[in-house]
Amino acid sequence: MARKIGCLTGGGDCPGLNPVIRAVVRKANHEGLEVIGIRYGWKGLVTLDTMPLDAQSVSGILPKGGTILGTSRTNPFKDEKQLAQVIDNYKKLGLEALIVIGGEDTLGVAAKFADKKLQIVGIPKTIDNDLSLTDYTFGFDTAVNIAMEAIDRLHTTAESHNRVMVVETMGRHAGWIAVYAGIAGGADVILIPEEEIDLDRVCDLLRKRHSRGKQFSIVVVAEGAKFKKGEVVTQENKIDEFGHVRLGGVGHILGEKIEEKTGFETRVTVLGHVQRGGSPTAFDRVLGTRFGFEAVRLILEKKYGVMVSLQGNKIVSVPLQQVAGDVKLVDASLYEIAKVFFG
Repeated sequence: MARKIGCLTGGGDCPGLNPVIRAVVRKANHEGLEVIGIRYGWKGLVTLDTMPLDAQSVSGILPKGGTILGTSRTNPFKDEKQLAQVIDNYKKLGLEALIVIGGEDTLGVAAKFADKKLQIVGIPKTIDNDLSLTDYTFGFDTAVNIAMEAIDRLHTTAESHNRVMVVETMGRHAGWIAVYAGIAGGADVILIPEEEIDLDRVCDLLRKRHSRGKQFSIVVVAEGAKFKKGEVVTQENKIDEFGHVRLGGVGHILGEKIEEKTGFETRVTVLGHVQRGGSPTAFDRVLGTRFGFEAVRLILEKKYGVMVSLQGNKIVSVPLQQVAGDVKLVDASLYEIAKVFFG
């Protein structure tokens, strides 16, 4: 009887998930392991919704965005019945181990199940790049390139109309996308969750730029950036199963305030989920492939309760418990570099 491992993707989708799944299947099959795909994240282990994963099912998925397994934001630890079902179904499937591909919340659940003796290996996924103990997560590079291209395109229309263009990127707790895309796209101001927005300073920078003859400006703001009162801007008060509100709208408020204070015509572009979609970059395809390969290798060595991680150019493993609940914020030194170009 073949040894079986499971694989699931949870939380927000991102480019690079399919390359990971493909690598897991190809490496596992090469080693004589059978792979069972768990559909729709942790929800699939609650409802026992699975699909076989073999060479044919992963053929051609390398360049595709999203995840062939589907995803959800199900948190089985919110319900004792669901918690018991996950453990029971893990046993029913006869899994030797489970590969969990996800971000802070999905891996937080994985860490708790590892405490309950489920044999788990985590793979870090988030376009926000805010998971600790790994230099990069796959999906981030693609999101940055999408945001950078948008900023490049907005430069021409901003210059044509002598406008201030506010670009809102994703980034709940950390401004990695905003900083990287802002620097690469030549933004004139970059605002991130790590530092409260100083509206007066922003407007002064824009005025100084205009006084030098530059009649247009690009302002990049992460969705989780906060004004001085310290509150994030939300689309609604409803929270998900992990206690998160739905962010969005800071760009529009910022644009209104800039136009009101400076008199400069201002327009707002919210990039939103377009940053999650589409084909992954070469970097994310290769990183995802390396992560998937290493996760299976760790299972073969019976090393569980760990997450694969990129440190420098090496793929290593780190304890899941140390990753859960620890957000990696933007390096202060990187933001200082960005500030040199403000205004």
